[in-house]
Amino acid sequence: MPIPRRFDRRPPERDQTRINERIRVPEVRLIGEDGSQIGVVPTEEALKYAQERDLDLVEVAAEARPPVVRVLDYSKYKYEQEQKAKAARRHQKQVNVREIKLRPKIAAKDYETKKGHVLRFLNNQDRVKITIMFRGRETTHPERGEALLMRLAEDVAEVGTIEQRPNLDGRNMTMLLAPVKKQVDGAGPTEERARAEPKPRREQRIEQAAAEAAADETEPDVEEKTSDAA
Repeated sequence: MPIPRRFDRRPPERDQTRINERIRVPEVRLIGEDGSQIGVVPTEEALKYAQERDLDLVEVAAEARPPVVRVLDYSKYKYEQEQKAKAARRHQKQVNVREIKLRPKIAAKDYETKKGHVLRFLNNQDRVKITIMFRGRETTHPERGEALLMRLAEDVAEVGTIEQRPNLDGRNMTMLLAPVKKQVDGAGPTEERARAEPKPRREQRIEQAAAEAAADETEPDVEEKTSDAA
């Protein structure tokens, strides 16, 4: 029998910002649409000031005495704030922690499968928590679990590094791996090879020049011998 779905009966969150007629204090400190300080005026007068400019009267500091209100296009302001929040979330790096569980006496094929999962998670820039689960008398040999964890760390050393060393907690031993930071700067093996390439070429040119000079020195001797023979 399917489990009935539970509905969230809580009312949706309401915007708590007071605007226009929702501002019910007798007087407010008014700021114009250009940021100019107009001063303390009755709320009705401030609301009329905003309506004449086809804008909204928005309360920006409710704690102040009197409250501070500003004249602006509230829909546009709210949209801009939502876009800024989205941009901030987009630039925020989300860190995920994946978990892989192993047994001390894991088979070779199962180990390779688990290692493949660890490599995939690390390549996706996720942290990986490796857990060794001990059962029964296996707890008397925690060194076997530690050896297995260190073996796994060595096998994935190209893409992952140990962030938290093996730690025994009850019947479980855990280790945390973090992805290796990728090099984004220009200095690297490619640049080093580019700097190293001209050296062999210079050596080749020097050898070629030396060979040509040696050939030039031997040519006159051949001509003189030829003339003597004549």
